[in-house]
Amino acid sequence: MNNTSVLSSTMTKYLFDWKLHLLVIVTSLLAEWIGIIKIPIGIGVLVLLPLLYAFIFTLLLNPNVIPTMKAVISKDRAKFASYAVLLSIMPFIAKFGVGVGPKVEEIIAAGPALLLQELGNITTALIALPVAVLVFGMGREAIGATHSIAREPNIALIADKYGLQSPEGIGVMGVYVMGTLFGAIYFSLMAGIIASMDIMDIRALAMACGIGSGSMMGACSAALAETVPEQAETITAFAATSNLLTYATGLFVSLFIALPFTEFLYKITSKFKKKNNSTAAIQTDPSLKIPEQSILSVTQSLSLLAVICIILLLSNWVGQGVDPISALPAMLILFACCIVGVLLKEIIPVNVPAIAWISIVAILISLPQFPMSEYVLVETDKLGVLQLITPVLAYAGFAISQMEVNLFKKSGFKIAVVALLTFTGTFLGSAVVAQALL
Repeated sequence: MNNTSVLSSTMTKYLFDWKLHLLVIVTSLLAEWIGIIKIPIGIGVLVLLPLLYAFIFTLLLNPNVIPTMKAVISKDRAKFASYAVLLSIMPFIAKFGVGVGPKVEEIIAAGPALLLQELGNITTALIALPVAVLVFGMGREAIGATHSIAREPNIALIADKYGLQSPEGIGVMGVYVMGTLFGAIYFSLMAGIIASMDIMDIRALAMACGIGSGSMMGACSAALAETVPEQAETITAFAATSNLLTYATGLFVSLFIALPFTEFLYKITSKFKKKNNSTAAIQTDPSLKIPEQSILSVTQSLSLLAVICIILLLSNWVGQGVDPISALPAMLILFACCIVGVLLKEIIPVNVPAIAWISIVAILISLPQFPMSEYVLVETDKLGVLQLITPVLAYAGFAISQMEVNLFKKSGFKIAVVALLTFTGTFLGSAVVAQALL
């Protein structure tokens, strides 16, 4: 993936395709207008957020999912939504980072819990691997599928160690696709239910939100904040800090602890697998590998991000009731954090993603020692966390590719169950470790 080329200037016009962005605006505003729905389910409360509706709306408009929708938007247009997903998460990450500064003392006090809750990845394998091997008859695919939550750093680890066309590589890709399709939605539902049960420290649950991708963290923490609104600022701060530390420590925990443990558990579990049950849930198929995608130049990224910021202002208007003009200074602050983060990613030759730099910049400007921190906090308070994540999920619905649809059709129920068990194990394991150390 290091040799991917920059998107050609002739293709830049497709990044700003009016139909794609207009559909995202319409679906996002409709989702925000519907609002939050809470459903008591006995053991807790199921919280349905606007991000869920937005994702479903655009998923149903995606021509890769429903071929007849090509009359609404072509596959060529829809595929450019994947770029928007990566960029639209940036202002949201900046908003989270701004929430860390005022809570810095509380976060420092919880230091060991934040640093070590990644060890919850061991629980991931304990819950998901036996089902994958003993119930669904998976082979070494189970190692890739259940060693972690299977986001981009984990794919890179498995690709380097085994290769993506190996059984382990196909396994991690299966869970990755399920995470792309349903991860954020599942995390929001699971977090809301567990929080409403009032059995764990809300800080531990917030830390557990940070073990996934940016969209997973956002959906998860938004559900927590909606369930326990009086702790919204604490949830935001702990989730953002946890997510930032995940980039620093998560890969090493996977490499030196979670992956070796999963290998060991697989050797033990596979001894109990029926000899005639050797058919894996996922078959190695060259058509299921991650397609190489051109990256965006800095100019392309920041130009598209400016368009997305306008959409976020509209979503915030409907959801928060703050008109775009009043919220503009806040959005400009977040946009500035994104610019600095993107430039730092280009300038500093270390393998740290732009959203990590954006988090750091946002945290720094919200610290009490920063001269304009009070102004930053007052202005950014006009932007709702939930409203900044809804358009992200709208773009995500359009970004589902034919490869991901094909994999879901091939592996379907089995890999979906394994993926959900993996997500559940990772979240609960991280929350339990954090709870024990608080």
